[in-house]
Amino acid sequence: MAPKNTLNAQNLEALGAKRLAELLIDISSGDAAAKRRLRLALAGAQSPADAAREIRKRLTAISRSRSFVDWQNRRALVEDLETQRRAIVEHVGKADPKEALDLMWRFMALSSSVFTRCDDSSGTVIEIFHDGVSDLGRLAEAAEGDSQELADRAFEALIANDYGEFNGLIATLRPALGNEGLQHLKQRFVALSKEQIRKAPEQERRKIGWATSGPIYEDEIADRHRARVIEGALRDIADALGDVDAFIAQYDPETRKVLRIAAEISRRLLAAGRAAEALTALEAAEHRRAGWPELEWEDARIAALDALDRRDDAQAARWSCFERFLSARHLRDYLKRLPDFDDVEAESRALDFAESFEPFSATLSFLAAWPAPDRAAKLVLARAEKLDGDRYELLTPVAEVLAGKHPLAATLALRAMIEFSLDHGRSSRYKHTARHFQECTGLAPTIPDFGQHETHEAFVARMRGKHGKKSSFWNLLP
Repeated sequence: MAPKNTLNAQNLEALGAKRLAELLIDISSGDAAAKRRLRLALAGAQSPADAAREIRKRLTAISRSRSFVDWQNRRALVEDLETQRRAIVEHVGKADPKEALDLMWRFMALSSSVFTRCDDSSGTVIEIFHDGVSDLGRLAEAAEGDSQELADRAFEALIANDYGEFNGLIATLRPALGNEGLQHLKQRFVALSKEQIRKAPEQERRKIGWATSGPIYEDEIADRHRARVIEGALRDIADALGDVDAFIAQYDPETRKVLRIAAEISRRLLAAGRAAEALTALEAAEHRRAGWPELEWEDARIAALDALDRRDDAQAARWSCFERFLSARHLRDYLKRLPDFDDVEAESRALDFAESFEPFSATLSFLAAWPAPDRAAKLVLARAEKLDGDRYELLTPVAEVLAGKHPLAATLALRAMIEFSLDHGRSSRYKHTARHFQECTGLAPTIPDFGQHETHEAFVARMRGKHGKKSSFWNLLP
């Protein structure tokens, strides 16, 4: 049982309502955010209508704010927004989903004013609005309102989707919109695409930059953005309606040759039971970057071949992906489709191939992750001079994999990172470098023979000789 002074709900409940109320008043003194949460809780306890009024007041205050929010003050804004979003769902949504839906639209409308005055380099603010989009879908279903009215609100939101806050809205609203609402939304975007764009007189056009082809005008950027919004919305609507041909129609014939687009088209054709067309769409695509892994296209092609019962061709494609890109995923998929015992021989052949693959870093990463520690260790010992100490994201897991049975190889990987960090004065890495140093110390007694490589004592002496003045590093060692 937890001690009576442990902070948990049960112990606090024992204080009694009066004492807790006094504590909350004291704690919230001078804390505007805490006071807002308490007012919201009080309003929610009275009625959903009272909670809704309190939320509207706060949303209005946030929308009117003009002060810039830097990264240091972002947390307070995030907590405020999250409090309002959750209050809409929990205090209002359960009792009055229609009112909650209207509040959530108002909440989402804050996004534009928030992003114009907020540093969201971490992406935490946009995540809250993406959660709001998910809430819109659930609340719209519960509200059971008019599907055309919902489509109209979605249309206005998507037109103003300047920061991507409404991404995924159509898919989220699909159950509430139904076919009628989706068709209405489609008609609105089709009508918008046909509207004549008024061209401003040349003297009124505003230049905002220069390209190799000449000046860039503000209205050109706006027109391109409008076109992208329309095309994206019509594709999402086509997906929601299950209309593959309408989805394909949003891409011109040249764009359909882009590998990523061809893969998107193929997946939808395949889901519609049109495997032959899916493969045709893929084979019409153009490989414009030789040797560059386009795994999305490769996976779509393999899926199409499987659907057409061309098993041997699909297996050949998996093996080809492994050979060209050292793709462990494709090799595993290849092996699990082989008969018993054949897979063992094929795996050995694949690992032999991997050992001679270039670049060296890809080979080492593959062998360590497979895992094939014996082969990875042999590679490290044979090509220790090739270890790039700057690749800590590669060498750290390699050292971990090798430490158990191959301590010398693990030590060489750790030394490469240590030397790079000290040679280049990467003080931000010193904490990790010190840990690597201690790991080398721990591994040293388990290495019976360092062979052609330095003993641990010799390595330490050399590092102290070269970098003895870097006290900020040495002070981290015990």
